Amino acid sequence: MRHDIPYAASGQVIGLLGGSFDPAHAGHAHITREALKRFGLDQVWWLVSPGNPLKSHGPAPMEQRLAQARAVMQHPRVKVTGIEERLGTRYTAQTLRALQGLYPKQRFVWLMGADNLAQFHLWQDWQDIVNSVPMGILARPGQRISARMSRTATLYAPYRIPGRFSQGLAHTHAPAWCFVNVPMMDVSSSAIRASGGWSA
Repeated sequence: MRHDIPYAASGQVIGLLGGSFDPAHAGHAHITREALKRFGLDQVWWLVSPGNPLKSHGPAPMEQRLAQARAVMQHPRVKVTGIEERLGTRYTAQTLRALQGLYPKQRFVWLMGADNLAQFHLWQDWQDIVNSVPMGILARPGQRISARMSRTATLYAPYRIPGRFSQGLAHTHAPAWCFVNVPMMDVSSSAIRASGGWSA
């Protein structure tokens, strides 16, 4: 299986940005570039998921979403992957366990927008995720307060790293999370779909 998955040198720090990317857009690319800078990452891998278990309707076909993601995100340190489909994992906790088994000499950081932190406690095995890898949270429009008041943020408040120390996040043992404010782009996949700018 290893020839089908991204290469990472021993000791590298890899940020993981998961989602349906239906479609990928400039906002995804923007927070990825910010994450590379803010969290001291060597790489970021986009994990284009086969489907989001929290959504009732399936996304566009995988190959279409991968092609769009690669067109949107062109950066030498960013890799767009369909690795979850290859691994046969459906939930983030499963994916992380599989990746940590395949890459025992690398470090992973889970990346997500603040909107996801607000409902993170609904994810399958969410506490396993928090306890397995550091998490880098990037502010998005309208979600700062709800994210900071979320169940996850409240429960894990003692493990929050101040934004000014964000470069050290990857080298902190989980549980650890860091919320950073970044210049924001008010664009979303749902809005693009609603406008008719994307169809399967």
